[in-house]
Amino acid sequence: MSHAGSERTGSSPYRLTFDGTTVTALPGQSVGAALVAAGIVAWRTTRREGRPRGLFCGIGVCFDCLITVDGHPGQRACLVPARDGMRLSRDEPRLSAEDDRGGDGSDGD
Repeated sequence: MSHAGSERTGSSPYRLTFDGTTVTALPGQSVGAALVAAGIVAWRTTRREGRPRGLFCGIGVCFDCLITVDGHPGQRACLVPARDGMRLSRDEPRLSAEDDRGGDGSDGD
């Protein structure tokens, strides 16, 4: 299986790790695209009900694809360009002040 554009770039794929699993990405691919191409479609869960989330809009409008990149949580996987050696991990749900007061959480639950 070839990725779109791989014939044009001639570049070697990048090696990323996601929760200890090696994932490859091509130059120009986003982290989200690389994960989906590797068959990983969910990398966070919603705060209240633990529902899986991954790419939804794919253009940075929503926040369903949040991921931790090189120790920095809350990154939108669809907007972060893949780089060789990146360390990716699931973004753990964080409670906001509104969640503590019983608010709606506004993440789709």
